[in-house]
Amino acid sequence: MSDVPVPTVSFDEFARLDLRVARVLEAAAHPNADKLLVLKIDLGGEQRTLVAGLRGYYEAEQLVGRLIVVVANLAPRVMRGVESQGMLLAASSNDRSQVILLAPDAEIAPGSKVS
Repeated sequence: MSDVPVPTVSFDEFARLDLRVARVLEAAAHPNADKLLVLKIDLGGEQRTLVAGLRGYYEAEQLVGRLIVVVANLAPRVMRGVESQGMLLAASSNDRSQVILLAPDAEIAPGSKVS
């Protein structure tokens, strides 16, 4: 754990996050970054592009078909020339030697709400 205090958030602030299950449809190395992957995801009838710092932890082909959890209502952000339309959730060790995707433990439809 970090020694830096993390501010608390109210339930109302937390409830503003739209956490959803998504299926990775495609994954490829980012053309302009060594540590980034570009993912195409299915959010249950809507497809989006995500840019994630997973290169070095996962091979692109390992991610295709997997269910992940994403913050669906995060404002888009351009990362090295590619717009990321959300953020996936992952756990990482303090030294970032491990990065593990958060995912449902059973099959569930893309777009399902996480609460």
